[in-house]
Amino acid sequence: MTSAPVAPSGNLEKILIVGGGIGGLAAALALARRGIASCVLERRLIFGEDGAGIQIGPNGTRILEELGAASFLKARVTAPDALRILDANTARPIGTLPLGRWIAQRHGSPYWVAHRRDLHNALLSTAEREPLIQIRMGFDVTDVHDDADTVTATSAQNDRARGDALIVADGAWSGLRTGHFKGAAPSYTGKCAVRAVLPIDDVPEELHRTEVHLWLSRDVHVVHYPVSAGHAVALVAIFDDHRVAQDWSTSCDGAWVSGRTAGFAPVLRELLDRPESWRRWSLMKLSRWPGMAAGRTALLGDAAHPVLPFLAQGGVLALEDAVVVADALAACPTDPVRALKAYAQVRELRARRVAKASRTNGVIYHLGGPMAAARNIALASIAPDRFMRRYDWLYGWTPDTDRLMAEVVAPLTRNIRGAAG
Repeated sequence: MTSAPVAPSGNLEKILIVGGGIGGLAAALALARRGIASCVLERRLIFGEDGAGIQIGPNGTRILEELGAASFLKARVTAPDALRILDANTARPIGTLPLGRWIAQRHGSPYWVAHRRDLHNALLSTAEREPLIQIRMGFDVTDVHDDADTVTATSAQNDRARGDALIVADGAWSGLRTGHFKGAAPSYTGKCAVRAVLPIDDVPEELHRTEVHLWLSRDVHVVHYPVSAGHAVALVAIFDDHRVAQDWSTSCDGAWVSGRTAGFAPVLRELLDRPESWRRWSLMKLSRWPGMAAGRTALLGDAAHPVLPFLAQGGVLALEDAVVVADALAACPTDPVRALKAYAQVRELRARRVAKASRTNGVIYHLGGPMAAARNIALASIAPDRFMRRYDWLYGWTPDTDRLMAEVVAPLTRNIRGAAG
């Protein structure tokens, strides 16, 4: 159930948010639920229709309920029954892990798969009905100035916006991260992803399942699942590749994908041959993460911690960031610098753990030869519910989890580092 908004508190008049994507809109809604006004500064003149699928674990769906966006999204999502893992070359089953009713009962919120566009539209529809949220389109922030009392964002057209604090949520290629936060530019991982969305009628009938399918092979894996209320299927394949694309939507010829997957099982090859065109992007990483807060400004989502997609948590991490930064500002309204510092402390610990688990999954997915055989035997030998309980730390997250990490884990880490030094 969506919680009731709280009354405005303290001296915060307006928070600026750079970027009107999933993280930026979620932050605006979380602030509004705590009685804090915000202004979202979006560089695009209109929001685009492009996108792919997104998986939203219970740690994300419970946030969407809190923000009031779930009601706009429910009719467009699917709650998959299971994660079905298969050998991409033979189509032999490797394992099936429970989602659906099992994960909803264990964590108190469902696991959804959706079209990213539908998630964004749900957040946008909710934000447009909220009087505490202003959205300014065509505002391309090129400079941020932080002084003693306010922060000012300046656009490429020399327009200005002022607020008590500023949240940067402008994505993995964030210019403000490399500029204002002096963070490193992303570097290429050597892997690329291609995506497409197919009408369900174009999908081989034996794959018409309410499941997430994960196909594994050496140096490549494929994921697909139903979206748009089951009327379409989102399809993603991740390969080793040496070409770099510096955006999220470079066109990719279907023949290139078919050529890279020629040795796959017939049913999977048939599925991958169906899209006439694909969209391609390069998987990037930060060799050095910036601090997530600097004075009256803070980073959120991919701008702060772009993670590899092998755990399906990039978008959900942004939702988590949104409620934590809103909680921090609501708890310390007279000192946004202190509030953002506290936000950064707890979120950096969480994001690093998720990033590490994502990298580990990527290695496991792309094994070949005897190591892949050993992986498959291990998956078959572990009881599915026992395996899924290993991810309680991920899906069972609440803001209290972050606070505990800050109070217990962070001091221990500092003590260990001090002893090592």
